[in-house]
Amino acid sequence: MTQVEPRSSSPDRGPLGHPDGSVTADRRLILVVDDELDLLEVTQFVLESEGFRVETARNGKDALTFLHGSRLPGLVLLDLMMPVMNGWEFLNEVAKSPSLQSIPIVVLTAAGSARIPGTLEVLHKPIDLGLLVATIQRHIAGGE
Repeated sequence: MTQVEPRSSSPDRGPLGHPDGSVTADRRLILVVDDELDLLEVTQFVLESEGFRVETARNGKDALTFLHGSRLPGLVLLDLMMPVMNGWEFLNEVAKSPSLQSIPIVVLTAAGSARIPGTLEVLHKPIDLGLLVATIQRHIAGGE
């Protein structure tokens, strides 16, 4: 995962320099959260070739650290089964944080779940990369 510099704040500005403390998502930034290194690398390559900026995390804890210490992504791609903090635990933490609740989350899973609370969509592994790109573009375009 890319090292992130801590946010700075001043008495009259919020954590990212916005006067009201609000954070605006970087619509072209995708956070991919998965413990499978090969899948992370392929997904990052494909998304970057489509013009997205990509950050990666190997578990939910690293993903939360990124979200609390950097700009918000336009979308999170989340695996459910990971060590340290799994996708379900990550979703519970996001639900507790008002500043993170607006981030669109798409789950990538080998499990048979059709709908998962707190997410926009569930895609099943093995991932069809064309479908993945189309899904991301649809959800990001819907938020603009």
